[in-house]
Amino acid sequence: MQCEKCGTELKPKYVACPTCGAPVPQTIEGFENTIEFQRELRAIVVEEGPRAVMDKNRFIGLLYDHVPDHDKERRLLQNMYLLGVFKMLLEDDNREIAIMKAKSFMLGDVFLAENAAEFVLACFTYLIGWSYVSPMRLLPEDDAEPEPEKKTSRLTIDSKIFRPIDAIRYRLRSNIEIAEGYTKLESFCFDGYGSLRTVILPSTLLAIGEYAFSSCKRLRGLDLPSSLRVIKQGAFCQCAKLAMIKIPSGILEIEDSTFSFCTSLETVDIPDTVSSIGAEAFSGCEKLRKLYLPDSVKFIDTNAFSYCPNLTIHCFENSYVHKFCLSNRINFRIVSSAGIADDED
Repeated sequence: MQCEKCGTELKPKYVACPTCGAPVPQTIEGFENTIEFQRELRAIVVEEGPRAVMDKNRFIGLLYDHVPDHDKERRLLQNMYLLGVFKMLLEDDNREIAIMKAKSFMLGDVFLAENAAEFVLACFTYLIGWSYVSPMRLLPEDDAEPEPEKKTSRLTIDSKIFRPIDAIRYRLRSNIEIAEGYTKLESFCFDGYGSLRTVILPSTLLAIGEYAFSSCKRLRGLDLPSSLRVIKQGAFCQCAKLAMIKIPSGILEIEDSTFSFCTSLETVDIPDTVSSIGAEAFSGCEKLRKLYLPDSVKFIDTNAFSYCPNLTIHCFENSYVHKFCLSNRINFRIVSSAGIADDED
């Protein structure tokens, strides 16, 4: 990696360029495109001037122009900007105090997940030109200098991708098993496979792409492997026969429309690693009656549970989820530390 300002070769451990002092881009856990956002935000200042960042309407317009993709992250930055987080960073002469105040506001008042707050801080501080080392910064894989045999054997999401062309031979099958070794199901792999009933996924699987199983109308059985770390938006939307799903520990987010209009879905097990539930994630799940949301959840989109007429959310008292239910008039029950509703035996 080279410094964008002076061209100096940068080592992964650097937090600022040793030549010119410019901040070094960093990737935040759960936000693999952080560096892309940092560079585009900096480009706004270079091309449009610092005043463009201070003009609310102009800045938001430029943000859409520079980052037309990645809606979730762009909305996050836009919302935090409108709530005054960027202005908050500029109000205190002491950078450390300013960052601490901004982070405290996002965690305590807005109830963001910590990695989401760190993503915002990493982007805004880079935009300003500050050197900030996030506690959730991810170093490049080669920074630890592993031995060659270990490095070559390490699986990453893109190590072996199962693509739609690989799925074609299963088009008319009811029960399928995907071979071990695959680490990612590419987007739309089994989209609209109407004959599919059960799927056995490999224990090496790390990611399921966008709409990978959408509109699999007969899909009933699916065990998600413990290795899984990413489920992209719409992955299981409109799977009308899917009745039960257990989300493995390690999943950080249930993205937009992941289980929307799974009209038979009754049981969902959500681990305490999940911190965010996106727009229409469970919209139209008519049979979903009881859902326990752990205290780790710090963001839920307003429409995440739209058209779920029978749903009662079980949550901890005074948690973000509890406040969300009160604000959005969703039925809820308070649970004890043992996960049992207070009025149950």
